[in-house]
Amino acid sequence: MSAYNKQIGGRHYLKHKIQASKFVIENKLLYPEGSVIKYILRHQYKGGKQDLLKAQHFIEMIIERDYG
Repeated sequence: MSAYNKQIGGRHYLKHKIQASKFVIENKLLYPEGSVIKYILRHQYKGGKQDLLKAQHFIEMIIERDYG
């Protein structure tokens, strides 16, 4: 079984056609961009508003890094 077809501790990432981690790796994204994707994808199933705030925080980091 591929590591992308299993999840340790929950099933929230398996609800999508492609795992967030696989998307991030295959598109060679940096950690902050990958974290935004991760938190956006899982907010409905796991962390709710807190996950959206985490995604927002990472977006603020990206803006500061690239445009600040």
